[in-house]
Amino acid sequence: MAAPASTPIGAIDWQSKEMAARRKSRYAAESRLKAYGLTAIVLALGFLVFLIGSITYTGYRAFTQTMVSVEIDLSAAKIDQNKLMEANWRGIVRDALRVYGGDIPRRDEKAYFGMFTDQAAYLIRDQVIADPARLTGTHTYTIPMSDPADQLAKGQVDRDIPENQRRISDKQIAWYDAMVARNVVSTPFNWGLFFNSDSRFPELAGLAGAISGSFWMLLVTLVISLPMGIAAAIYLEEFAPKNRWTDLIEVNINNLAAVPSIIFGLLGLAVFLGWFGLPRSAPLVGGLVLSLMTLPTLIITTRNSLKSVPSSIREAALGVGASKHEAIFHHILPLAMPAVMTGTIISLARALGETAPLLLIGMNAFITSEPGGVMDAATALPTQIYIWADSPERGFVARTSAAILVLLGFLIVMNGIAIYLRQRFERRW
Repeated sequence: MAAPASTPIGAIDWQSKEMAARRKSRYAAESRLKAYGLTAIVLALGFLVFLIGSITYTGYRAFTQTMVSVEIDLSAAKIDQNKLMEANWRGIVRDALRVYGGDIPRRDEKAYFGMFTDQAAYLIRDQVIADPARLTGTHTYTIPMSDPADQLAKGQVDRDIPENQRRISDKQIAWYDAMVARNVVSTPFNWGLFFNSDSRFPELAGLAGAISGSFWMLLVTLVISLPMGIAAAIYLEEFAPKNRWTDLIEVNINNLAAVPSIIFGLLGLAVFLGWFGLPRSAPLVGGLVLSLMTLPTLIITTRNSLKSVPSSIREAALGVGASKHEAIFHHILPLAMPAVMTGTIISLARALGETAPLLLIGMNAFITSEPGGVMDAATALPTQIYIWADSPERGFVARTSAAILVLLGFLIVMNGIAIYLRQRFERRW
């Protein structure tokens, strides 16, 4: 009778209890690793949702503005059409607004007219200058209410707390309720947030100047960084000899891509403002600083794009008699261009959100008009957010969050364009 087979010396018994316990331990460790990764993703998404939700909750009120409608008969004021700037617009507007307050004592006039924007007279004047036909007959005008009244209309003022703890008095609340009863108060979409420039008054402050400044600044950045970045990448990848000097250049380019952005701001402050004497707060200076910041990233992206083109393309072009210059510009670069454009848009999106270098070159100045070119004083979206966040008026709290949402919208659009270009034109080898 044959003896039972025994496990050879040195062999592993995969069916033993010890091996089953080891397998169970490894599977448990793998499950824990998956759980850690899933937990990290859930936490990251949760923080992102909380961040976007809190910004949206705070900023959505800025997308509407409380307005009051008032009828004004300018024909009775007998305004000279040739002297519109000299007319008593403040008195005309105040006389028209008195109808909602009734017989207002003189001591209460400041509180009553404080419910409307201080710039109401100039807004009416500008509308009449734009349309002189308003000088005859009665016309309806909409006037923004001041920040305290706007906060009251949006439910940000607690009527139940003592009067001395509110920004708006009981009389002002009564006047506001009377206007609501007369159906002259409305809260339309706040187009002024996009078409007005900055202002000391929250109800009139807008992002037009900051958007224009960001546009001119990114235009300068694109014009400078795109050709220089592509040219540098082509030279380093296709023409530069491989020696210690090119290795040193490549190391420095990689290091510059990781340098904090504020360092580029200090460089711009010293070189462009100090040595060259360029004007402060100009989009030209901001574009130059952001060009220096985006060039390393753009060079690295372009070089990787050129490397991704199969060498057979280059060899085939050279084999049929094309010069190296023709092979690069007629074959390699066109095939790498979708990835180059994607990297360019992502670099510009990063530049759009930079704040620290722009603060150092003075682009946080109070500018009340849109820039007409790259040499005019301007702000940018990130610096405008910084200015509003530092303002003590409560109305700027919502506008700060609204400006952040606008900036995020631009960044999402730019990244969406980059994704579209990559998926639409990218070729897989």
